[in-house]
Amino acid sequence: MLEKKAIERLKLASEMSLQVYEQPLIITVSGGKDSDVLLHLAEKSGIKFEAHHNLTTADAPETVYHIRSTFAALEEKGIKCSINYPTYKGKGVSMWSLIPQKLIPPTRLIRYCCEILKEQNGKNRMIATGVRWAESTKRKNRAVYEKPHREKEKRILINDNSNTRMLFENCRLKAKRVCNPIIDWTDNDIWDYINSEKIKTNELYQCGFQRVGCIGCPLAEKSKRGFEFARFPIYKQNYIRAFDKMLLEREKRGKETKWKTGEEVFRWWVMEEFPNQISLEL
Repeated sequence: MLEKKAIERLKLASEMSLQVYEQPLIITVSGGKDSDVLLHLAEKSGIKFEAHHNLTTADAPETVYHIRSTFAALEEKGIKCSINYPTYKGKGVSMWSLIPQKLIPPTRLIRYCCEILKEQNGKNRMIATGVRWAESTKRKNRAVYEKPHREKEKRILINDNSNTRMLFENCRLKAKRVCNPIIDWTDNDIWDYINSEKIKTNELYQCGFQRVGCIGCPLAEKSKRGFEFARFPIYKQNYIRAFDKMLLEREKRGKETKWKTGEEVFRWWVMEEFPNQISLEL
């Protein structure tokens, strides 16, 4: 039942994409289990699609290898795959060069990293994501079909059998539109489907990881961040160096801060300790 409904959603999204944009539906691929399931469903549906990955520069090596392997297999089947490199102010950027420019660490409330490193691409296209309600409270505000907009009142959120779905389907505005085909799947649904369909997943799941994303993501729990930094100490050092550069840039611009080193910023950032300062003036 879940598979059938997800495939129906993908087929409708594909029809919208071809009708409105005259281009195939984009399947967004993060390297996690949800996008692996989404790709499998897209292939099973028989629709024409492309696979896109937004390079965050802070993903684990295993995630990068999994993306490469997955895309190589898709390309052998004639499916177009693209890796999108992040830019900021017209120039290439990484997590480590972005932090000094932003003058603050990324936090739960100020998630500029997601906006710049993960969400820039897909403009003027129809995309499908692996977003699920079960993943977070915030994602429960998402819908099966969406037309994003910075102003909340101008967003369109539509679920199955909505009376307004026809309006969404026929809207000719070529802004980004989003389909979330597996939005109502639980974690158990995902793993049951992976096991039954024998879908290959990121090897990090076999190494104790419950989530796959940017190493050190501030949305992750403190214990999970500690687990990630213990396994990937080079990422901890990259963040500390970026915070050092951030402090130098703040000093150049006359921005006050009580922190003296990137190490102090890092300890506050992962909530190991609070050395004097718990907020920054922008």
